[in-house]
Order: sequence, then C-alpha cells, then structure tokens
Amino acid sequence: MRYGFWTPVFGGWLRNIPDEHMAPTWEYTKKLCQRAEKIGYDLTLVAELNLNDIKGTDQPALDAWSTAAALAAVTDTLELMVAVRPNFHQPALFAKQAANIDNIANGRLALNVVSSWWAEEATSYGLQFDQHDDRYGRTSEWLDVVDGLWTQPKFTHEGARYQLKDAICEPKPKRKPVVYAGGESEAAKTLIATQCDAYVMHGDTPEVIAEKIADMRARREKTGKPPMQFGMAAYAIVRDTEEEAKAEVARITTLDPNAPGFGNYDQWLSGTQLEREMKIAEYSVSNRGLRPNLIGTADQIKERIAAYEAAGLDLLLLQMSPQYEEMDRFAAAVIN
Repeated sequence: MRYGFWTPVFGGWLRNIPDEHMAPTWEYTKKLCQRAEKIGYDLTLVAELNLNDIKGTDQPALDAWSTAAALAAVTDTLELMVAVRPNFHQPALFAKQAANIDNIANGRLALNVVSSWWAEEATSYGLQFDQHDDRYGRTSEWLDVVDGLWTQPKFTHEGARYQLKDAICEPKPKRKPVVYAGGESEAAKTLIATQCDAYVMHGDTPEVIAEKIADMRARREKTGKPPMQFGMAAYAIVRDTEEEAKAEVARITTLDPNAPGFGNYDQWLSGTQLEREMKIAEYSVSNRGLRPNLIGTADQIKERIAAYEAAGLDLLLLQMSPQYEEMDRFAAAVIN
C-alpha cells in the first residue's frame, strides 16, 4: 500500500469545526509536506477549488498550481498529485506550465483530472460550465491536447473545443505525469479506462471498492492498455483505544448549524437517500471519508487496510485533523 495525504489547502476537512489548527498558508503547507516525506508518506494530493467548499466560500483557499510549483522546489521524494479542471485551464498553456513544474520536481508531478462539479464557482469566475456528459467530452479532448504536446515535437489539433497549429512544448516533462481521475457515471468510467492511468474513488467499504476495481479492470483490459492503479480517499483516526477513537468521531460529526461549512448542507441533503444520522456523518467529513472505517487502534486499522489491499487497492489518500500531528501519529502507529 502506498500512503498519500491531502494537502489542507482549505484549512481542514471538517465542515462543522471552523478552526482545525492547520491554516491554509504556504508556511503550514511547506512544513507539512517536508515532514510527511520524512516519516513515510509517498504522495500528496493538492486539490483545486477557488472557492472554499469546506470552511465557507468567503474563506481562504490556496491556489493549487502555484502551490505545486513551490512544493516541487522544496520537497525531494513526494509525488505531487495536483488537481486540474479542464474548463479552468487552456490545455496548451497548461501543458507548458505543468511540464516546467515536473522538471522542477525531477519527475514527481502527477495530475488529478477533475471534470468539475460546482457550477456556482465556474460562473462566479466567468468560466463556462458544461453539462455532465459535455464535461467529459471536454476532458477527453483536453487530455488529447496535453498528451500530444508532451509527446510530439510539434502538435496540431483541430477539435470541437481546441485548435492548435504546430504548437511546441519544450522542455518536455522529465517523466510523463501519471493521470489520476475519479467518477462514478458511465461517461466518467469510459473516459478513465481509455485515457487515464489510475482510478481514484471516494471512501467506501472493501466490498464496494473490490466491485469498482473489478469493473474498471475489465474496462481497462478491453482497451489493451497497461493495468491501472487504484486509490481511495479516507479519513483516519488512530488512538490507543477504540473508545478514544469513537469519542473523536462523535466530536467531529456533531454538527454546528452556525458553522460556515454548514451553508451547503441543505442543498447536499436533498440529493442523498441516506438515513439522517449517516447524512450528518457523511457531510461532516469530505469525500465520504468515514465510510472506510480507518478508525480505532493501530491493529484494527492495519487489519482494515489489509482488506483493501486484498481488494486490489494500491493507494490511500488520507485526511486527518489536525493534519500535522495526526499524520505523525498515523505514521508511527500504522505505516512504520
């Protein structure tokens, strides 16, 4: 199993707790990532949202790509998986920018391609927001353009959304970045199986993850391309006793209706079919992070991770709070 973590560009992961003691600042991010690679973490995921979905839209959120460029220069071993949304980036200019960051990182850059989901954010920044399947159509063409620029001396493209003539991207990436992507629709799975290198999933049980991996492996085999990697998001709480871990779960899932992150709850609630107790837990922690149940003693968590390995999972993308202290605790108890 490879261990990754989310860089807390939003200041945390808990929508109902305003201050998690991990400020969305460059100073904190640098300190966290430099520490992480010393204690056994393999990768960091840098999310890309210009509005803060966790703490409230008026709260600070670090820019993903300038943060990635800075991290490339001050880390040595971490793979930098950086989210990119095609409707926010002209692909030819992006290919040039990302290739340069990969060279700074000595071949450690990876992409997490996200076909957007937040119409309000796109329109507030004056950007086009495509309907669902059109978003994946854009992503498919966008990936073709980026790949062409990274692999060909000159690249010409005549597509529905992008047109290039003899475009040049030099220097090329030191190592062609791995392309990760997630999604549960038919359009998403088709795109990922044919054009990406790795499939990342929201948190879920080992049984559900095993089914998803089996489905994507079968889709991938039909393309004739090399096998995919598989990753999953999870929120981790490791304590000396199970009772202590459960107490922490209770703390972070007790919703405060006045918390800024509670603002989107009613909208989110209307689109789910879970029992209310589960809805509160699902909402409190992003990316369905509590579903994997990486909560308890070190031995309990190791047993659950073994079940995910048996299901075919290669990578855990962990969220914790506060990230610095809890990542140290997790590394000492579980990784090392």
